[in-house]
Amino acid sequence: MLKIKLSIANRVYPLTIQPSQEEGLRIAAKKIDAMIIQFEQSYSVRDKQDVLAMCALQFASQVEQKALDKEQVNEHVEEKLKALNDVLDLHLSS
Repeated sequence: MLKIKLSIANRVYPLTIQPSQEEGLRIAAKKIDAMIIQFEQSYSVRDKQDVLAMCALQFASQVEQKALDKEQVNEHVEEKLKALNDVLDLHLSS
């Protein structure tokens, strides 16, 4: 296990993690801080809790959208495979 400290919204959070998680967590913390700055500049929001809630919503919506997109791709691939299977069945049965 590895002990690290991450700074998010000017607060330090000590964490004990697997070494393989460190890079992803540091990148995520940097993205959160960048998003905080963007929200504060764009919307004149000064309350850190509101800004952090908006960051959480932004990240969660990205995850949900990717899941929905993946589901649509899977459905499309399934339809194509079924059509291809139908064509193969037609040719094999003739």
